[in-house]
Amino acid sequence: MADGYLESRQQEYEKRKQVWLKKKRKDIHRNVQRPDDESL
Repeated sequence: MADGYLESRQQEYEKRKQVWLKKKRKDIHRNVQRPDDESL
């Protein structure tokens, strides 16, 4: 029983982690600001 509980918790954790990483990657790309002068 304990193994099943731990496995389900691990799977839930992995799902939440993937959602978090996907959101984090989006936020990184959204926050990048390009300088006005492209030569910089």
